[in-house]
Amino acid sequence: MTVRILQNPWRLLLAINAAVIAGVFIHKIQLPPYVPYIHLLVDYHLGFIKRALIGAVIALFTDKVPVWLVFAIGGVTWLVTLALFLRLFQRTFGFTAKTLPLFVFIAGSPFFLKNFMHTLGHFDIYGCALAIVLLLMPAGSLLFVATAALFSVILVLIHHIHLLMYVPTIVTIVVIRHYLAYGCNRSNVAFGIGALGLVSALFFAAQFWGTMPIPEADFVAYLKTRMADPSRTDLLQFAYIWYQPLAKEISDTWGRLPHNSLGVPVFAALIWLHTPLWRFFADLIGALASDLHRRFVIAALVGVSLAYLVMFAMVFDYSRWISNWAVCMFLILHAVKMLPAARDTALIPAEDRRTNIFGLIITLIPRVGIIRPF
Repeated sequence: MTVRILQNPWRLLLAINAAVIAGVFIHKIQLPPYVPYIHLLVDYHLGFIKRALIGAVIALFTDKVPVWLVFAIGGVTWLVTLALFLRLFQRTFGFTAKTLPLFVFIAGSPFFLKNFMHTLGHFDIYGCALAIVLLLMPAGSLLFVATAALFSVILVLIHHIHLLMYVPTIVTIVVIRHYLAYGCNRSNVAFGIGALGLVSALFFAAQFWGTMPIPEADFVAYLKTRMADPSRTDLLQFAYIWYQPLAKEISDTWGRLPHNSLGVPVFAALIWLHTPLWRFFADLIGALASDLHRRFVIAALVGVSLAYLVMFAMVFDYSRWISNWAVCMFLILHAVKMLPAARDTALIPAEDRRTNIFGLIITLIPRVGIIRPF
């Protein structure tokens, strides 16, 4: 029995991942939700401002926001994302003994669901969830492009950094699933360009005109009126982010760069541990039947990566950015699998010793973190 488990440990690794996620959740709910909580308080009561959509939606249902709501909303969003991903994987690859290693490398990656549990309440997961919806829904009409544009608008209103974080991946999914699969014509190309222009304009409006119109002291006083427990003033210490200009964010990021860059070797090692997955992805791209499709996918991967490089230069939450970059790679992998292929691609081997070791290591890593590794 022991020899069999060591030779083919993937079911065991799946169970270990579930236990690790439960442990991360127990640890997370004991921590004060500084940044996620204040985002539930900010709405459009004072006019159009950035990072206010989620708070505005909550304000439609309640005047007072309890702290536990961060974990309730975050937990439900995590579960919905999990369900969506399970459906996506089932549709794309199916659940069999042969696909189990691939599933463990993606679903069990410390970049993905485990890190989303660690960042419970943050806005990153919304981009992932909406991108998965686009991978699941029919893509043959302009309704698909319009839905993608609507999702992008929602994400930018949640947080404008989504223009770099998940909108490039959404654009990639739209091009792969609609334009490459069904062809281009004047109307759908014009519609897509117009939709992209609208999302970009909204981003610039949020970035440069979505600043808080009142003094910070008055803003904090308003937030206290939205708190179920106004004595928890420690949860309002990040109110300054609604006043901080882009130049200050970039300056802070570059000031922390020497220290934060010490984590780059760790990120590189974590990416290297996913080598069996990246090899499968490369083979998947190489097996595409069309050279045009292959060139676009490679260009899209470069474009998405460059967007994250810009984020690295602007905001110092490096662990989150590298984790979401990996998630975007996972999502694009599923989109590529939907394109016509000239040949079948061999899955990640289930009984390869080196692959098993890599799978065990990524299973035991509970999460990547928010700013610095772990």
